[in-house]
Amino acid sequence: MRADKTLDCMGLVDPMPIVSIANKMKELGINEILQVVADDKGIKQDVPAFCRITGHEYLGMQESNTGIIFYVRKIK
Repeated sequence: MRADKTLDCMGLVDPMPIVSIANKMKELGINEILQVVADDKGIKQDVPAFCRITGHEYLGMQESNTGIIFYVRKIK
């Protein structure tokens, strides 16, 4: 998936990945996609919940040996 911006949250633990995502989303324009790379397992539930609460679109995730990649589209 093509992302407009990437955010590296590797090594961050709850709640810092979500705080970082919220701050980065402010930099994006409407319909731009943020790619988030993280390794905190709790973020698997946190990113979809963040999207439900904020109204952004959760586009999915991919797991790899080194971490988890999430995609979020800024809606508003």
